[in-house]
Amino acid sequence: MTVLEQGTITIHTENIFPIIKKSLYSDHEIFLRELVSNSVDAISKLKMAGLSGDFSGDSGEPEITIALDKDNKTLSISDNGIGMTAEEVKKYINQVAFSSAEEFIQKFKGTADQIIGHFGLGFYSSFMVAKKVEIDTLSYQEGATAVHWSCDGSPMFQLEESSRTTRGTTVTLTLGEEEQEYLEASRIKQLVKTYCDFMSVPIKLDGETINRQKAPWRESPSNLTKEDYLEFYRYLYPFQEEPLLWVHLKTDYPFLINGILYFPKLRPDVDVTKGNIKLFCNQVYVSDHCEEVIPKFLLPMRGVIDSPDIPLNVSRSALQMDRTVRKIADFIAKKVADRLKELYKNNRAEYISCWQDVGTFVKFGCLNDDKFKKQVEDIIIFRTTANLAPASPETPAVEVQSGEGDVWQEATPSGDKLDGPSYTTLPEYLERNKTRHENRVFYATDEVHQAQYIELHKSQGLEVLFMDSFIDPHFISFLEREYRDAKFSRVDSDLDETLLDKEKKASEIVDPTTNKTRSDQIKEIFEQALNKPKVNIRTEALKSEDPQGAPPAMVLLPEFLRRLRDMNALVAQEMAQFPEEHILLVNTSHPLIQNLVNLTQGSIIGSEKSPSAELANMICQQVYELALMAQKGFDADTMKSFVERSNKLLTQLSDKALKG
Repeated sequence: MTVLEQGTITIHTENIFPIIKKSLYSDHEIFLRELVSNSVDAISKLKMAGLSGDFSGDSGEPEITIALDKDNKTLSISDNGIGMTAEEVKKYINQVAFSSAEEFIQKFKGTADQIIGHFGLGFYSSFMVAKKVEIDTLSYQEGATAVHWSCDGSPMFQLEESSRTTRGTTVTLTLGEEEQEYLEASRIKQLVKTYCDFMSVPIKLDGETINRQKAPWRESPSNLTKEDYLEFYRYLYPFQEEPLLWVHLKTDYPFLINGILYFPKLRPDVDVTKGNIKLFCNQVYVSDHCEEVIPKFLLPMRGVIDSPDIPLNVSRSALQMDRTVRKIADFIAKKVADRLKELYKNNRAEYISCWQDVGTFVKFGCLNDDKFKKQVEDIIIFRTTANLAPASPETPAVEVQSGEGDVWQEATPSGDKLDGPSYTTLPEYLERNKTRHENRVFYATDEVHQAQYIELHKSQGLEVLFMDSFIDPHFISFLEREYRDAKFSRVDSDLDETLLDKEKKASEIVDPTTNKTRSDQIKEIFEQALNKPKVNIRTEALKSEDPQGAPPAMVLLPEFLRRLRDMNALVAQEMAQFPEEHILLVNTSHPLIQNLVNLTQGSIIGSEKSPSAELANMICQQVYELALMAQKGFDADTMKSFVERSNKLLTQLSDKALKG
């Protein structure tokens, strides 16, 4: 074999090979991605040479072959691409590759782990795992001579003629003692699946093609079926629930980007600050995290983004400031908004079924991105207590099974009322209720704990919106800024005048001996029984067709105090204490309260001088704590006394029933 040249690679950075091998990256495995990517590039260049007329020979079926030799501890990657001449080896390997390596190390030494995707390594990444690297190559050019290049990890190299007769390139790595894992076929298959699965060229190991090749995100959406999208999602995220819907990204101006993004069902333990979208560059896997590319309100989405216009060999901070990256982020947000608007317009039932999860993205986006807010502000919906006819008469009746097993049903074209939950936008709500309570928005955050309050509003024809997702406390403040004339009141913050029977309260009998009204007596009974000076006892007659339908008492916390409590809880990252100062509204029209007044006639409230007084005390405390349950959880002592008192009350009532 004729030696064509021996020499020293010109390197100014001292000890560049130890830096590459030990210090540049913690993930040595990416060498395989870099070398396979080079092989794909070589095959692509041959194809371009054929299209330009520079190459007229038989290119054959493109393929990349990986060979493992455990005896000799070598790993080889071969392609049938464009190949190199001796001059090209000297230029691209001795000069360009290592000068690029030197420049890269000088720029990023000590911070290389922060480089997006670790791109920028190329050929010299092989020295992270190899103690010797060889290149055997034959150019496509007519009359070219095959050459063999080798380097043992020192600045010395050797270039000589080769006996190779087939066009293409083989890179052979003699692996170091600590890198023997890369001689295992299972390890190589796993790396190909991770980094190279969607490369368009077949990658073979032991005669078997080990990569998928087809990248669904590079396909036209019209060529993909629903099952194609779902199958791809299952491949990316095995053992996960099916996605709610997806968005196909595809544009080549002013930047090139392809991708498929999925809306997942959001679990309570999801970390909304951590990205789940896989970043690719020309079908080569880069990273599982692309927080710098995706708008932060879309980080919980899943899927793939592929763009050669995202600069990967820069620091993360530089990437965040890149103008093209910011434009890509805006494009992604707009495509997501367009997809949601399309669904809202064309398939309202599916939109509603997805809203519980999708709504979190939408609301978070409105809070963080004014452009996105303007795009989606007309499709923000809320579940409502109103039973509404369909927004679009031509919408057919559709049943949609939710992830929780509930069934939502859109109204029929005839305008029948809905059997299941209805949804509305805030402008629709305000317009619908302007004659009853103009610019007043009643809302609930907990359907279970606030059930009595909700039913009280419903019984008097007041519509209540459900704002019960974890993001809604912040979103309500946002809505108040957007709708400055509207006043938002939680159903348990205060009661609208519509709910109070003023005539009934005004007609209460005055005790001629004390000159006290029934309300005065009730207030005094509770004040003495509870002995809580900071609890403001307020008496009102609540409207209700069934006197027992409304609660005997309700604990109210003014809206501003409740929000202050929630804010303190958020800052302290713990449950805030329920304020000692609050309102206990006692319903004077409830039979229990009326019986309580009769029970205390002639008794001394707050004492134990008579069985009636003791019973009255227990009833007052029980009524208060039942009302308090809707606002706060009980500590161990309160729960213990509540249970004991409940048992005692039931015993006394059963004794009276038996004696009667």
